[in-house]
Amino acid sequence: MPTYIYAITAADHPLRLDGLSGVGEPASDLRTVTTDTLGAVVSDAPDGLRAKRRDLVAHQSVLERLMADGAALPMRFGLVGPDDEQVRAALDQGKDSYTARLSELDGRLEYNVKVARDEESLLREILMGSPEARQLSAYTRQNPGAQDQKMALGELVSHEVQARQEAVGREVASALASAAERTSEGEPTKTHFLNVSYLVPRDKASAFSQAVHEEAERRGDDYAFSLNGPLPPYSFV
Repeated sequence: MPTYIYAITAADHPLRLDGLSGVGEPASDLRTVTTDTLGAVVSDAPDGLRAKRRDLVAHQSVLERLMADGAALPMRFGLVGPDDEQVRAALDQGKDSYTARLSELDGRLEYNVKVARDEESLLREILMGSPEARQLSAYTRQNPGAQDQKMALGELVSHEVQARQEAVGREVASALASAAERTSEGEPTKTHFLNVSYLVPRDKASAFSQAVHEEAERRGDDYAFSLNGPLPPYSFV
């Protein structure tokens, strides 16, 4: 039977899995596949698995329990191996790499920071700082049919938005990087121009959160900061 894989841990990792269940309906029982140095928390893989809320929560709950007791390499939702023996063989084959990565993540947590900017405030800033944008804006208000000028204004504003957001994004990311060990930049979202994950020592988590809070205060009400974590360190696996 195919084997669903939640995470890889050291062989001596505490496996407090009581009260937890795996993916599927009915929920599958959790078990471990071990070698001399590594272990994988697994369960039977249900047929037709989809990313339903119950299964996503079950997957995440296993990862959170493991993370609370030490380093774990989280697997993405939906990772399935042919069977337990093939999983054990993969642990043996990748022993050195998995062991090194577990050592890198030991005592560390992932936090994700997203930042958005109020659009009206940004537009006002662009108009105040760009004589060309002010001129085009005034002209198009007085001449609603001036399509060429409207397109030029749109292109100018789009360029300015991107340039200003990239500049602020670099400043914010750099300021927070000093409070973390590693960073991993993600793609901007529809609403957030900055999306960065940080690997933070567990004993410095409060200091990192404070750094995010201080940076948000420094930027003012026009910016919205979103801090999520601690998270499984997907961005650093």
